Amino acid sequence: MPLFITYASYSVEGKKGLIAKPEDRSKVIGALIEKSGGRMLGFYMTAGANDVVVVSEAPDGDNVAALSLAVGASGTLSKIETVRAWTGADFVAVTKQAGGIASAFTPPGR
Repeated sequence: MPLFITYASYSVEGKKGLIAKPEDRSKVIGALIEKSGGRMLGFYMTAGANDVVVVSEAPDGDNVAALSLAVGASGTLSKIETVRAWTGADFVAVTKQAGGIASAFTPPGR
C-alpha cells in the first residue's frame, strides 16, 4: 500500500480539549485510519511547525483525503498536510518513469 506522512497542528479549540482531557490520541487516530481502509505505522507529537506527525499506509490518496476532510471538519485542527512518501528502493521506479516522460517535455521559452 502507498505510504503517507501527515502533518497537523491543533487549533486553539483542540489545544483546550487536550488540556481539559489529557489523553494519548494515537489509539483514536489509528482506529480512524483503519476505518478508512489504511493502517497507522507511527504517531508522534512534535515541537515546531506541527503538533502531530502520522505515518500511515492507505489504499490510495482518496482514502487519505476523505480522512483529512472528516478530521478537519471537527475544528480541532488548524492545519493538516498529507504527503505521499516512497522508500528509496520504491522511488527508483518513479525516476525511471520520469526519464521516459522528460524527453516529451518542452521547457517554457524553448
